[in-house]
Amino acid sequence: MVTLLCALTALIWTYLFTVHGRPLIGWKTARRGHPFWRQGPALSAGEMTGPWPSVAIIVPARDEVATIWPVVRAHLATHYPGPWHLTVVDDHSSDGTADLARAAAGDNPNFSLTSPPALPTGWSGKLWALNHAIEQATAMATPPDYILLTDADILHQPETLQRLVTYAVTQATAMTSLMARLDARGFWGGLLMPAFVYFFMKLYPFARVNAPGDRLAGAAGGCVLVRTARLKAVGGVAAIRNALIDDCALAERLKNHVPRAPIFLALARDEITSLRDNHSLASIWQMVSRTAYTQLQHNPTLLLLTLIGMALVYLLPAMVIITAIAGWPVPAPVILFALISFALMSISFLPVLQLYKKPWALTLTLPLAAVFYTLMTLHSAIQHWRGRGGAWKGRTYSLTRDERSSVP
Repeated sequence: MVTLLCALTALIWTYLFTVHGRPLIGWKTARRGHPFWRQGPALSAGEMTGPWPSVAIIVPARDEVATIWPVVRAHLATHYPGPWHLTVVDDHSSDGTADLARAAAGDNPNFSLTSPPALPTGWSGKLWALNHAIEQATAMATPPDYILLTDADILHQPETLQRLVTYAVTQATAMTSLMARLDARGFWGGLLMPAFVYFFMKLYPFARVNAPGDRLAGAAGGCVLVRTARLKAVGGVAAIRNALIDDCALAERLKNHVPRAPIFLALARDEITSLRDNHSLASIWQMVSRTAYTQLQHNPTLLLLTLIGMALVYLLPAMVIITAIAGWPVPAPVILFALISFALMSISFLPVLQLYKKPWALTLTLPLAAVFYTLMTLHSAIQHWRGRGGAWKGRTYSLTRDERSSVP
């Protein structure tokens, strides 16, 4: 039985390493593209022709006093050559976020601060805040051509907006999204955050997300540039008002709305950086467990399959190798299959570690990281069953409807 399980694991890793993530066209896997573990395209600079479109930058903020100052200052230092305006949406903060944002902006005419009405039933707090600011922006005499939705802990470089808009215009994308560089300092950040990016790439392979003929859609909510007309055509954020993983829910609507338009998702190199502190396990645990069970559509069967799959794919090869090293008798075929699986796992993890400038030896820790993410997923389900699902900054969203969406 162990030999068969190890052989199955090696077969799964062979598929993941060579095939998984390549675009799907109908029932066929396209030869173009690359497997999920390859980082994919960067946000190319490109060249703009014609006038620069107008952009509304919207930053929802709820109790973000730790990061709002540098974030506002960074946005106001943008080198974007076209018309733009920054709106911070204070979502009823209790820590002075609004005052600090206003102080950071000073008397800059490109800045405004607003606050949404009380949160109505059926909305997530973030989407209600975004909807409020989007309605204000689009009600102007000259609505913005594009809307940049970004978080209050995401630091943008001065050239980032220009590069985002250039790509969106030249490639005619409905959405252009970057996954920010995450804080991977310290023990827990180093162990879990590169693995977080790796698992995200496996769930939402960039080659498939970026392929127009593939229906898979994904986004990273920390930085999402959308074409205003396209957003309006899909019903705005009101169409996904109760989605906890709102970035991919919006991406799915934008990509698959008829007439279809491409979307773009990539890892940020130096364009944007997350200021969220990932030094503590508790902080990472809260972030993941908030939406992990939503990712599984609140389905106990999918949860069980996920737990079995994580144990089979990540833990079994490591346990076999550790057992063999400890001197216990292990059949040669079992060791061979385990070594094949572990080698493919390690090689596929290397590009993310290189991006985060981490030593190659951390490839050995991926099974351990998988254990923690499995426990976070199980905790997410338990919190949902207790009626505490989606807890975030004083709000709880115990939604039961099927939601398709993603991570931070």
